[in-house]
Amino acid sequence: MTNKTTLIIGGTSGMGLETAHRIVAQGGHVTLVGSSAAKLDAAKAKLGALADIIRTDLTDTAAVEALIARIETETRHIHGLVNAAGVFAPKPFLEHEAADYDRYMSLNRATFLLTQAVARNMVAHGGGAIVNIGSMWAKQAVRATPSSAYSMAKAGLHALTQHLAMELAPHGIRVNAVSPAVVITPIYGAFIEPEQIEATLTGGFDGFHPIGRVGRPADVAATIQHLLSDNTAWVTGAIWDVDGGVMAGVA
Repeated sequence: MTNKTTLIIGGTSGMGLETAHRIVAQGGHVTLVGSSAAKLDAAKAKLGALADIIRTDLTDTAAVEALIARIETETRHIHGLVNAAGVFAPKPFLEHEAADYDRYMSLNRATFLLTQAVARNMVAHGGGAIVNIGSMWAKQAVRATPSSAYSMAKAGLHALTQHLAMELAPHGIRVNAVSPAVVITPIYGAFIEPEQIEATLTGGFDGFHPIGRVGRPADVAATIQHLLSDNTAWVTGAIWDVDGGVMAGVA
């Protein structure tokens, strides 16, 4: 990724931030999009001169439109896009409210429109690579974490991955996704106290994975980086299970 620019939407923590670290370590440039000014500033401080930051609330239609306009006026080639934004708040189907559903779908809407803007940049400059962070929950239900609306949203992202792979291939744009299982990231802070996330997940879900442990951001970021690189130049439309073996069968 040396001398290439990658836009990471939702890049201030977890898998997105770890991917940014890996890209910068290889001399690539990253632009991180997030909603928290504090997290953006902290990420910038860690990543240094090869990182830019943009504060945007992806659930705010006007803010998304402003970011789209900014992307459309970008003269640099955006070589890579990582769609890493997400929320995860398990709730039984019968208890879901419209606001819960809308929260997930507003992120999908933002992802769709921002990806379209970036793809236009890639078309104008001769190609690129897009990686979406999907989810094992889009493929397999888990009784302990009822997630119907979340799973519906992520299944849509998987479908979008394959459709865009077909449509954008003639423009030299590859589109793939990763499908993680349980990974220790701040996303679980919606229902677990932040300082308890690691202990809760390792204690409750290590055995859920045939490999014997939950994932770390680096486990997934390594695959994202691989899919962005020329090492996977003949890979598009793939949804890679990076899940400790969960989709192979629960231990």
